[in-house]
Amino acid sequence: MLKIGKFDLEERAAIVAAISNEPLQQSGTAAEHGADILEIRFDLLGITTPKEAADLLRTVKDKTSLPCIATNRLQTQGGNWEGTEESRIALLEDIMHLTDAVDIELETDEHLRDRIVKKAKEEKKTVIISSHDFERTPDKATLKSILDHSHNAGADIAKLAVMPENMQDVLDLLEVTMEVDDVCTISMGQMGKHTRIIAPLYGSKLTYASVSDAVAPGQLKVEDLKKAMEMVE
Repeated sequence: MLKIGKFDLEERAAIVAAISNEPLQQSGTAAEHGADILEIRFDLLGITTPKEAADLLRTVKDKTSLPCIATNRLQTQGGNWEGTEESRIALLEDIMHLTDAVDIELETDEHLRDRIVKKAKEEKKTVIISSHDFERTPDKATLKSILDHSHNAGADIAKLAVMPENMQDVLDLLEVTMEVDDVCTISMGQMGKHTRIIAPLYGSKLTYASVSDAVAPGQLKVEDLKKAMEMVE
């Protein structure tokens, strides 16, 4: 059974709202507009200490009752963390007991990534291992290889976001989505925008949305994504 918190991802894909600023306001709005899960982007919120992170998680969960994904994104993977790698990983470890899932990048140093995966498994939290390519979409064999690598590294959900150069790239990603279990796939930018709506039909377990400003190219707002997904169900 694949879950994040109490949300059963076997029943349907989850709309994940990326919380990137004004976290209490954004979290409340996301819940009102139909988000299923919140992604707390500590790197974008300027939170640098475990105490700040823990206080925020407690407040957000009390306010919304929604499951939370803890993310502290590497700069090379589209994040804004400015501290050391050790402090980035330590923050996630220290608040693991308060979150429902953790997102760690495949690109993270293997030793540090394994620490996060081990801690999450001990705490019985869902592990998302993510990979982002903001320049291109690799060929299908490489896409599958990245997803397999993530699962072999301990991912419950292998997340892959890529930038298409043409519509064939989009089709390749959707085809791979059908072939690999327990994934979250996103084709970014304007050309891939519709995949945020339809990728769940091909097997993607999560689809990400914004509350105000998009935190990734092509991201839709929560309320718009929910309406669109309901139309194609």
